[in-house]
Amino acid sequence: MEQTADRLLTDESSIHYPGWGVAAAAFVGVMTSFAPIVPYTFSLFLNPLHQALGWHRESIDGAFALAAITVAFVSPLIGILLDRFPPRRIILPSILVFAFALASLSRLGPDIGRFYLTFFVLGLVANGTAQFAYTRTILTWFQKHRGFALALILTGSGVGSILIPPITQFVIGHYGWRSAYQLLGGIALLGFPLTALLVRNRPAPVAREKAAELSGVTMGSAMLSAAFWILAGITILSAFSENGLVTNLAAILIQHGISAQSAALALSCRGGAGIVGRLFVGLLIDRFSPQRIQTCVLAFAAIGSLILALADTSLVALIGAALLGIGLGSEADVGPYLLARYLGRKHFSVLYGLTWTAYAIGGGIGPVVVGHFFDRAGSYQLQVLLGLAAFALAAAAVSLVLRTGEGAFRH
Repeated sequence: MEQTADRLLTDESSIHYPGWGVAAAAFVGVMTSFAPIVPYTFSLFLNPLHQALGWHRESIDGAFALAAITVAFVSPLIGILLDRFPPRRIILPSILVFAFALASLSRLGPDIGRFYLTFFVLGLVANGTAQFAYTRTILTWFQKHRGFALALILTGSGVGSILIPPITQFVIGHYGWRSAYQLLGGIALLGFPLTALLVRNRPAPVAREKAAELSGVTMGSAMLSAAFWILAGITILSAFSENGLVTNLAAILIQHGISAQSAALALSCRGGAGIVGRLFVGLLIDRFSPQRIQTCVLAFAAIGSLILALADTSLVALIGAALLGIGLGSEADVGPYLLARYLGRKHFSVLYGLTWTAYAIGGGIGPVVVGHFFDRAGSYQLQVLLGLAAFALAAAAVSLVLRTGEGAFRH
């Protein structure tokens, strides 16, 4: 009996392995987190907020940038907390604050300062609700199927980005933007029960746990590692393009003559393609070179950006959004996998937090640049092409990891 119980706690291939229950709960948590809700619905509120409150688009985009900058500063701190405390102590309060802050946007008035303050709060708790917080727990449960398990929880963001934008657009169209923000606040609470019930680090004997904690490079070595800085650079470039495109995608496509409903569908298509890409890459990454896989998926994203720049029909927009989703969705899987492989788990959450700082820097600049040029030129075309250039640079930069990875720490 005892041997059977031990086997259940160690056999990752078994459907009864407890780690899969943790992954399922993390999937739901990520599906209703900051990651799919804020970036993928943000552009749906641009026109309603402009029409109702008279705010300029660059000013509205600035709130997203503030949230991204806030994420940049607090992610390493959240990483330290996740390395020291049970994940639920961080995730559950973050979900509550996130949900109530979203719902409070329904009471916005003409003062844009309230809008900025709320997005500052959203940025404070963003990574406490998203895959960043859940990844540390998943790493404690999986070794053999680590790539697929990470892909599984990250597909939660893809599923959320399929379901949430069209529902939000429907509510905006029929009941108004204030009701839509109330809906989003309710959606954000859906991950709370399963997280409270199931999400916890894997129990292990003290000796084994101490060995796991010691497995990894020191912070000083990580900061001097070429692999870490290359990964951070790739993250900045891809985040600049991703957030610059996604937060304005609906408005970009509407300007090209595509209906608001089709634009929302394109956002969902991008999320759906991200699911397919993530699961496929999750299966491949445990078997083949993750560096080469990342190069390929970034190339998909670059091609998708170019197609979106030229899209003038719903079909072309859907194709471009799908390629963008395959690229961006899968790239998010490879990053933490490479981080754990090269630098280990000793300070994983802190280092992962620093890569999110890099992500926030690129992600915060992208929407503001896009909004600024729209306000000045009345066109998004140039910004989409800039996004393509950033993807191309990211794909080229990842090849450097192929040369530096051989001498890096491997976990």
